[in-house]
Amino acid sequence: MIPDGLRILKTASRIAFLKKTDSLIGRVMATCLPVAGRQGLVGAPCRVLVIRPGGVGDAVLLVPTLVALKARHPEASITVLAERRNAVIFELCPVIDQILHYDKPRELQAVIRGRYDLVIDTEQWHRMSAVVARLVRSKVKIGFGTNERIRLFTHPVDYSHDDYEVLSFFRLLEPMGIALPGISPVPFLTVPGPSRRRADQLLGPNPPGGLVVIFPGASIPERRWGADRFGKLARRLAGEGRLVVVVGGREDAADGNIIAGASGLNLAGQTSLVETAAIVDRAAVLVSGDSGILHLGVGLGVPTVSLFGPGRQKKWGPRGESDRILNHELPCSPCTTFGSTPPCPYQARCLAEISVDEVFGAVMRLLEGRNSETATKPLTLQR
Repeated sequence: MIPDGLRILKTASRIAFLKKTDSLIGRVMATCLPVAGRQGLVGAPCRVLVIRPGGVGDAVLLVPTLVALKARHPEASITVLAERRNAVIFELCPVIDQILHYDKPRELQAVIRGRYDLVIDTEQWHRMSAVVARLVRSKVKIGFGTNERIRLFTHPVDYSHDDYEVLSFFRLLEPMGIALPGISPVPFLTVPGPSRRRADQLLGPNPPGGLVVIFPGASIPERRWGADRFGKLARRLAGEGRLVVVVGGREDAADGNIIAGASGLNLAGQTSLVETAAIVDRAAVLVSGDSGILHLGVGLGVPTVSLFGPGRQKKWGPRGESDRILNHELPCSPCTTFGSTPPCPYQARCLAEISVDEVFGAVMRLLEGRNSETATKPLTLQR
């Protein structure tokens, strides 16, 4: 078995390698391939390929766009080409007909050899997915024209860091004549029955005070609030009669023990991503940094308290009426651009200065005002 620290290092190294490869080979290929001819409006497609490399958060926030596409063209067959690290999210979206893997050579080759009526590349910056979209046999290719990628699409679409990511993905439907909605209904993810039953086995019946789920993890240190702070929060919530449940990967298990303590429940490293979704779905409130699990909670319609600093709140901050964002908006934040966050010379003050009192207060206000009989409000998508 690979130790957790080594596994994290290998994953980070693989992602860094892919980004470096994209910067070198992807740039060259995106520049050398023939320019895609411009086309008129897209008609009714029968076979659609949607490309979504990257992490969990992007995959979750893409789902409303896939649902809207299927609603407009119910006869269309939708194939998603994803990475192994995010593909499982699309198992929570019943409108998808097939899931293939960008980082499995045989499946990638099958896609390139296939034929589609429409290809939508949802990657925002890196070029290799646009190269794949250009190589796939299809007359219509839609994607964000953020760099050399613009040459490879028949319908390049603008992209802005100031737009909520759900809204940005919806823009990819504009060439099809599908208007941007002002709101997006939630929940838009569906948890499979077996995963729900597994969550029930792990959690048992909900306590009278309800469950508060905490995800302490992050892909980079600058986005971690810290196990000590989360632990203080958990103890205060336990004092109010709330059961705290910690979720995450195996790399979060040690922090989970600190956070859960004697009164909580540490499930970090014990569940698959879909089972984690089932646990989050049972929560009265989810507490998380800017993470894929945060967006998972949004997609399930769970009230959230999120901590922002390095990440761009305008782009990634949840917009539901039951979502609360804590962000001190220091002059140096946000510092993340197209998924890359530089090392912080200030020890991530933007997150460190968010106090336990602030987070506890936000959680308690949601708990005290929550009406479980009321449907979750939709996400607002206006700028």
